[in-house]
Amino acid sequence: MAGELIRLNNKHISVDQMTMSINRVLQCYIHNMFGAPSPLIENYMREAGFWHVATIGRWCKLDPKLINALIERWRPKTHTFHLPCGECTITLEDVHLQLGLPVDGYAVTGSASSTNWGAICYELLGAIPDKINGGRIEMGWLRDTFSEPNNDATELERIRYVQTYILEMIGGYLMPDLSKNLVHLRWLLKLVDFRVVDELSWGSAMLATLYKEMCGAT
Repeated sequence: MAGELIRLNNKHISVDQMTMSINRVLQCYIHNMFGAPSPLIENYMREAGFWHVATIGRWCKLDPKLINALIERWRPKTHTFHLPCGECTITLEDVHLQLGLPVDGYAVTGSASSTNWGAICYELLGAIPDKINGGRIEMGWLRDTFSEPNNDATELERIRYVQTYILEMIGGYLMPDLSKNLVHLRWLLKLVDFRVVDELSWGSAMLATLYKEMCGAT
C-alpha cells in the first residue's frame, strides 16, 4: 500500500521515513489561550464570528505521532489523505461545523505591506511594541499590554482587547507559523470594523493555510 501511494513522487516525506532506522516525528506547535474569553466581549466576538472557536481554544492538544502519520498519507497534488479505506480530506464544512468560523463571504486576501507598521499598530491599538519583525509582533506583548476588560472599561478598550484576543488566536492555533510567538499585523487590518469582520471567509483562509502547511511538510 505504501509503495503504491508514493511511486509517483520520489520526493515525498514518506520515502525518507521508510529508509530511516528510527522514525522521525515532525515537530508541532500550538499556543493555547490562557483562559476563556470574558463575557464582556462576547457580543463583539459573536459579531466577528470568532466566539465559538474562542471557547474551545483552551483545550486544543496535539498528537505529534498522529499528525506525522497523517502527513505521510497526505498527497499535495490532490489535497487528500490516502488511507486503506480510500481518500478523504478536510473540507470547509468541517471547518465551519467544528470551529464555527465563517466560510461564506469575501476572501481574506493577500499579503499587506507597509513602511511603518508601528504607526498602524499605534493607530489601531494605541500602543507600539519595542520590536516589530517585518510586520510581526510578539503575542506575549499583546497579553502583557492589553489586560482583560472590567465593567468600567470603555467601548474602545473592549474593542482593542477583542482585536488582540483574535490576533492571539490567529497566531497561536488558527494560522501559526514557525516563529511560535509572532503574529502579523496584516490580520489586524481585517479586524478594524467588527460590523464587516464576519463577512470575510475566515474558514477558507484557515483551510488554505492548513493545506499549504501540510503540503510543505510533505
